[in-house]
Amino acid sequence: MSVNGRASLARNATLVAASSLLGGLVALGVVALTGDLGGGTTTVVRTSPAPTPAAQVADDKGLSVSEIYSRAAPGVVQITSTDNSVQDTPSLSPYNAPQTPAQQALGSGFVLDKAGHIVTNYHVIEGADQIEVSFSNQDTLRATLVGSDPSTDLAVLRVEASSRSLTPLVLGNSGSVRVGDPVVAIGNPFGLARTATAGIVSAVQERTITAPNGYPIDHVIQTDAPINSGNSGGPLLNDRAQVIGVNSQIAPAQGSSGNVGIGFAVPSNTVKEVVAQLVTTGRVDRAYLGIAGATVNAELARVFRLPVDAGVLVEDVGDGTPAARAGVKPGTSSTVVAGEGYTLGGDLIVAVAGKRVSSLEDLRDVLADHKPGETVKLQIYRGTRQRTLDVTLGRQPSSQG
Repeated sequence: MSVNGRASLARNATLVAASSLLGGLVALGVVALTGDLGGGTTTVVRTSPAPTPAAQVADDKGLSVSEIYSRAAPGVVQITSTDNSVQDTPSLSPYNAPQTPAQQALGSGFVLDKAGHIVTNYHVIEGADQIEVSFSNQDTLRATLVGSDPSTDLAVLRVEASSRSLTPLVLGNSGSVRVGDPVVAIGNPFGLARTATAGIVSAVQERTITAPNGYPIDHVIQTDAPINSGNSGGPLLNDRAQVIGVNSQIAPAQGSSGNVGIGFAVPSNTVKEVVAQLVTTGRVDRAYLGIAGATVNAELARVFRLPVDAGVLVEDVGDGTPAARAGVKPGTSSTVVAGEGYTLGGDLIVAVAGKRVSSLEDLRDVLADHKPGETVKLQIYRGTRQRTLDVTLGRQPSSQG
């Protein structure tokens, strides 16, 4: 559920669009009832900045929570965004001018580099007319928006500050994260500045959440470290005080709006790619295919008598999409297996650009390596016959239709 009142409940996507950076296509099994964590409411990106206290590497035993905090907390900021367009019931001033209070949202972020770039969640600053960043030394500075990417719920801000007053955090390798790894989240839950909570990584790889614009974000890190309203945009750190994720959503229990031990962070490898493009161009372009589909496994292949036991079953093809122009065929008949609905009779995608595709996540990852306008070969099965189609990829729409 949304805890800053800006993002809607997660829902399954309906058209596939390649997330150039591990997010942005349709997916099965999107985590339901997830909520963002926003409060009540260019230069060159360096993922390995010059050594600072926050960038020092621990010994093989890892750092304690207090050591992680002492190194990373100075680089964590509090973000207050103000949206003057949101109006409550007007009241009259002594001068009979309507007074409409602005809406504020509170979130977290962290320093990326000495140039003053700040990473946070898109939903923290969405629609903001004014953004302020508060540092651990109590300084509060006005920030400008460098760029945002709703498809991965990420944004980059910039502040004009002395490099000596900035403590960049290091982006680690989220691909090396394993279930059971200790983690620390630092942020501003409920406005309580630079609060640390600790836990473990409770799941990786197979988790998918829904971005503010309706597209799925793949490979998110699930953690039981308590994160709550106001933690959005803050870092999830490993035992080396390296950022392995950006805290973005929680999965509350029914009837609850608080943390119940299931939180999700956008992985740092996604953050690296997205941030690099935002700093350079202010935007992220993603390739777009334009299908809705289902992951095929051995059991589905047996039940549906499919020619292969892995791939993506095309259930729908959007009108005028690259897939439609290439002649990809959608499903024609609906059925239910084990309580899940499927549309049969469509093409079965097994490879893209020479790379095997075993799932929707695989399809998104492969398409993420390509850009809008590129032509790729799509290997499919139509019935029992294998065919190859040439598809010229489009540009992902701004929101999931």
